[in-house]
Formats: sequence, C-alpha cells, structure tokens
Amino acid sequence: MNENDIKTLIEKQKKFYTSGRTLDIKYRLDALKRLKDKINANLDEIHGAIRKDLGKSAFESYMCETGLALSEISYMLKHTRRFSRERRVLTPLAQFASRSFVKPSPYGTVLIMSPWNYPFLLTVDPLADALAAGNTVIIKPSAYSPETSIVIAKLVAECFPPEYVAVITGGREENKALLKQEFDYIFFTGSQAVGREVMRSAAENLTPVSLELGGKSPCIVDSSANIKLAAKRIVFGKYLNCGQTCVAPDYVYCHASVKERFIEAVKKEITLQFGSEPLASADYGKIINAVHFERVNGLIDPEKLVFGGESDPETLQIAPAVMDGVTRSDKIMQEEIFGPVMPVMTFNDIGSVIEDVNSQPHPLALYIFAKDKKIIRRVTRSCSFGGGCVNDTVIHLATSNMGFGGVGASGIGSYHGKAGFDAFSHYKSIVDKKTWMDLPMRYRPYKKFNGKLIRMFLK
Repeated sequence: MNENDIKTLIEKQKKFYTSGRTLDIKYRLDALKRLKDKINANLDEIHGAIRKDLGKSAFESYMCETGLALSEISYMLKHTRRFSRERRVLTPLAQFASRSFVKPSPYGTVLIMSPWNYPFLLTVDPLADALAAGNTVIIKPSAYSPETSIVIAKLVAECFPPEYVAVITGGREENKALLKQEFDYIFFTGSQAVGREVMRSAAENLTPVSLELGGKSPCIVDSSANIKLAAKRIVFGKYLNCGQTCVAPDYVYCHASVKERFIEAVKKEITLQFGSEPLASADYGKIINAVHFERVNGLIDPEKLVFGGESDPETLQIAPAVMDGVTRSDKIMQEEIFGPVMPVMTFNDIGSVIEDVNSQPHPLALYIFAKDKKIIRRVTRSCSFGGGCVNDTVIHLATSNMGFGGVGASGIGSYHGKAGFDAFSHYKSIVDKKTWMDLPMRYRPYKKFNGKLIRMFLK
C-alpha cells in the first residue's frame, strides 16, 4: 500500500468505529470467536509458514505461538463482558448526593506493529486484546517473516471486513507511511532502536503508545541453586527459538563456587535437548536472516567458547554455544544477543551482582535460581526489571492472569489478559450528580460558615 491507500483505509476504520458497532459486547465476542475458529481451522498452514520463516517445528510453534494465542483469545471470550462493565467507586462526602463510576472505553482506531521472532503470537495476542476492548485495528507485521505475514493477512481478511481489521504488509516505507498517520493508539513490539522511532513519531500527534522492547536479561545462579535443574531450565529458555526470544536469559551470572558444575551440567543438557549434532536436527530452527546470522556469529569469542557454536551459513543455523570467563568489556555484553550463545559471568557476592545489574539499562526479564529465600527476596526486591521467574525461565509470559511488559529501556506498558484489555482502553471517570438536592457551600458569594463546612469535608 502507498501512503494514500493507507490514509484512505484509516479513514474507513475511523468511520466504522464512530458507527458504534464495536461498542456492542456481542459484536466483540463474535469477532473473537471467528478469529479463534479460523486459527484452529488453519493450524497446519500457520505452522508451515512459521517453519519457513524461522525453522520452528510444529510442536514448538503450537507451544510458543498458536497455542498461547488461542489461550489469550479464550481468556478474552470468558472475561470481556465483565471487563467492559462500569465499575462503581466511592464518592467523597463533599459531593453528596451523587454516584461515581469508571467506564472503560475503546481508544478507537489502533495500530499494532509486530516483530519477526514470534510473528504469529505477537500479532494475535495484542489483536485479541484490542478487539476485546472494542477497537478497530490495523496490523503491520514484520517484513522479516514474510510467510507468516501472508498467512496472517489471509486469516484476517477471511474473518473481518477491512474497515474493522486490516493487515498492511511491506517494509520500511509502509512503516514510515503508517507512523505519519493519526492513530488513537499504537502498540509496538520490537527493538529499542525502532521503538524510539515509533515513540518519536507518536509524539507528533500526541498518540499514546505501548512499547514492548527487550534488553539484556540476566539469569543469576546462586550457590544454593539446584544446579542440574537450573541448567535444564536455563538451556530450555536460552536456546528456545535459537535464542531469538525477547525474554531469553541473555547472560548468566553464576556463583564462583558452582560455576564449573553449572557449565558441565549445561553442556549435558544441550546434548540431551538438542542432540550431539543440533544442526542436523529437523526440529532445530534458524537465525531469521543472513544479517543477523553474521551479527550473532561475530559476538562469539573463540578464545572464550567452551562448547558448541558450530554454524552453517547455508541454513543460517548456529549450534547452541557457551562462553566462559566473560566480563562486561566483552563484545557479547555490549548488545542484546538475540541468538543461541550463552555468556557466563562469575560472582562471589550477590550484592555486587545487584549493583552491576542496576547499573545497566533495566532489562525486560530477570531470572534467579536459588533455594535461599533471603537471596531470592533481596534480588527480586532490589533489581528493576519488567518481569521474570524464580527457579525457571520465560514462562512468566505464558499466562493471561498477569500483565507482561518492560520498564525503562525495556518497554512502556503491559498486556495479556486484563492488562491487555486495559492497555487498549481509556477509563472515563464519571460523577453522576443527583438533582433532588444541591449543597450551596461551593457557590459564590463565599460565606464564612460555608468555608468552615468545606474545611470539615476536605481534610
């Protein structure tokens, strides 16, 4: 689409929104049901597209993409009616007699810009939240995952008229054209660099935004941790989707007394989970493109590589790799890895870890493996991060019962479940003042006695 086509489409969506059809709860629920049924009817096609883009197996695609998306839709089908109700709140005595309430209202026409690493999940999850809240939606999927984008466009076109939900494919030119337009809300998932551009463009029209970004998420392994189980769960989270996960443990901070045991356990787990030749496995994915493949390969220091790291430029695959003896000055610690490389740093005092983590931009996730509850409380209380896990990785985002989002450099706002409904809603605060009486104390001319009454009420 060119800029004029995009502008025309947005105008149609705004007109459709002002018709009031999306305000009807039944209309929203019917839309969600159609979306859920369409996904279930096309799972094989969706999984096939994801495999072409990222090399994911159907098992992993359902576990981490379509299954989670269906779960979010199901949650919204169950709770949208309740979320949409007015909520009565207490009224101050000074405003007697009146009724005060909060009324959720859709923003209007919203833009959802989704990334390539989980191209289906990170498109459909916010879409479900936006529809539940009563918005019209324009979706802009990533150009880096074209096969999945094609399938998403097809499914959306079969479910909804374009004036309600539409998909715009393409690359940077389409992104620029979209960001010039006046949306009522923008929801972006992607890199910090592009997130800054989105926020800069949104500021031109004073458009509110949610930014789901990333960062270098630390994983702390204390001396009290169950090392074997920690290695198993960290290997799962780190190398899931070949490390191309926004909440993947970016690096490991391991206590010096257990570091050697931990690294040996990690090596064994990689072999158990991925086989002795990961690149030969049909279930092992790939790096999204040649540019990212070269970038990730360039972060591996051969002198500090202690396991794995074999690569194939033809298939764009990099085997799970482990680096030891890493410090903050290493190249791999200067940017988010977003690939299957695990740098291991060492500590002796948890206080120094907390100080170091807090000296960096706030991460999207943090993970702590420990049995010592004092250590766990100290880390989760003292460090600033979006969300995380105790004695596990990545699973905190796989629920509709908690909001998911970053803090500081890792994001603005959160979504999933009620938090997702809230993200795409404006809450109107309304006072319904009764007419059968009218307290005179606020009106001019001001009287000394009325002033005393006001001081009684407002203190």
